[in-house]
Amino acid sequence: MPVGEGAEAVDVVIVGGGPRAVATVERLDARGRAADAAPLTVVVIDAVEVGAGATWRTDQTAQFLNNTTSDATTIHPDATTPMDGPPGDGPTFVEWAREVSARGAHEVAWAAGEAQRITPGSFPSRRLQGVYYNDQLARAAERGGVRLTRVLGLAVDLEADGDARIVRLSDGRELRAGAVVLAQGMVQAEASASVRAFAGDAARLGLLYIDPGMPAEKPWHLVPAGEPVIAQGLGANFFDVVAELTAGRGGRFEPVVGDPRGRLRYLPSGAEPVVHAASGRGVPYRSKGDLGDAPATIYTPSIATAEWFDRLQAEPARSVDFGAEVWPTVAAELGFARLQAVESRHPGAVLGGLDAARDGLILAAAADAASAGERAWAAAVPHTDAALAALVADPGLRFRIEELRRPTLGRAMRPGEWDAYVSRLVEDELDSLADPGRSPRQAVNLAMGALRGRASRLAVQGVLTARSQVRDIQGWFNADGLFLASGPPASRVREVLALIEARVVRLIGPETWITVDEESGAFRARSAITGRDVSARSLIETRMSKGKVPNTRDPLLRALLNRGDARIHALRDASGTFETESLEALPRQDAEHPLSLVDVAGRPDPRVLVLGIPASSTQPGSAIGAAPGVPSPLLAGADRAAAVILGLRAEADAAQPLEALAR
Repeated sequence: MPVGEGAEAVDVVIVGGGPRAVATVERLDARGRAADAAPLTVVVIDAVEVGAGATWRTDQTAQFLNNTTSDATTIHPDATTPMDGPPGDGPTFVEWAREVSARGAHEVAWAAGEAQRITPGSFPSRRLQGVYYNDQLARAAERGGVRLTRVLGLAVDLEADGDARIVRLSDGRELRAGAVVLAQGMVQAEASASVRAFAGDAARLGLLYIDPGMPAEKPWHLVPAGEPVIAQGLGANFFDVVAELTAGRGGRFEPVVGDPRGRLRYLPSGAEPVVHAASGRGVPYRSKGDLGDAPATIYTPSIATAEWFDRLQAEPARSVDFGAEVWPTVAAELGFARLQAVESRHPGAVLGGLDAARDGLILAAAADAASAGERAWAAAVPHTDAALAALVADPGLRFRIEELRRPTLGRAMRPGEWDAYVSRLVEDELDSLADPGRSPRQAVNLAMGALRGRASRLAVQGVLTARSQVRDIQGWFNADGLFLASGPPASRVREVLALIEARVVRLIGPETWITVDEESGAFRARSAITGRDVSARSLIETRMSKGKVPNTRDPLLRALLNRGDARIHALRDASGTFETESLEALPRQDAEHPLSLVDVAGRPDPRVLVLGIPASSTQPGSAIGAAPGVPSPLLAGADRAAAVILGLRAEADAAQPLEALAR
């Protein structure tokens, strides 16, 4: 199929070549063949790799792992996904891996070896998942419903020309289509003021600075061996980067014989740096439990129940303040989850028993809700924290919700105290990994995993005030959910814990500020809590450059916003007008123009559809990968996009005879 100046128009151009593009092509094929329609002409563009996209690119190191298990990945919708297109009939990731293993070979040389090690409960490399997505795209293209062209390039603009839409690439090529799907996924941000300052200082002083972004795109080989390095960020990326700088440089991990919790020992290669790690919380993301191939543990709420959420949903539209009316009950549930695990392990530890504890936490949550207007910060729950402290006599078993954000409750610690705290953290996390069904620490993670989706959906269901949706859900609750419920694989956490014990990774402490010391010509990190003060000639950002659309560096989205062909989704009600972090697109349930991009004047463009992360405020759950047996907003959106595209093609086909008569 020709691509470029003078090329014939295609039915659809999809910008972004990751899983949403693959799902859309699969849905176009399935719907087209079911309707016995002529094959659709489809172009998929990606700047990195068509089929895998940037996150799952197949040329990245095997050290970078997915943070969901193998059995939680598919690109084919089943009966659980709400859609009106035909069901998918392709393999899940695990089924595909078994097929590749049985053949014993794959055109990607290393894929068969990695596929042979896949079990339902394993965490695959991101690159192997990228091979799966690539294979499923090829499968859809071979089945007859679409004629596919893959284009490697960077889309920089999109304009209308009558009923056609023209996509321009950075190299001057143009693609003309009847419809365009924007499926860029995790778009990266423009450099912030601090990033620009660090980069400028590093260039001026001859230091190494690696800015935030996709780990697979960064030059980790430049990080010097044997030297102190400051790492900013203790989220999911941190675990991958540290793996690349240790095991990726020849270091090895071995089991500690006789340790019942699966502790590892690190055997250095001598090529690794010493990583001084910092973040606002000062502690790494919490791990998922080590379940092996056992089914996931499901937490059943007792306070923030489904019925309680249903009652909230019945409230008048945009009348509920999350911090005042929702979070206190969610926080009480997190605390009760912890108490249940403590009581299970230490019978009698919860004073008065669990029934009385639940009733007391419900009263405490009500008191926190009633006093919300008096608190400086919406996420504080002083009555719940006081109740949790009073319900457990043993200080070593007590827990406060505030610890989730301020591990030391804001109390300064001497170096020895912080070292002891880190040692306890290692033991608690090993316990959380080894005994996830009974660990008090893991119980809080599981409770958040059970609640965060339902809590976040209140925003897109119009229940929360505009102010609360932006201030609370976007401002801190989503981050809390990631910290507790979206942690790294158990194997990777065990490795980081071993690196902490080997002093290869050293936690600086909460509330760390990083500056440039002009006198010494080095980066400097200091914790306000521990007083730890570290200098290094290298600063690496082990945090993601989050894809918030208002400050995205994606050139296509920037062009649309600057010209007024797109706008940021704003929420308006009696509490005020507040911008979200995403584009405005119509919901996929919209009867007339589902998924359409909305311009600055509020007009939808039915020929430009938006899928996933760039429109997350109108497409709840679309950022989450599709899992078998679970309703998937990602796949439901792809199915709706396919229906719109086929409808546009049918309209064009119906109009052609009329045009011929007019001539």
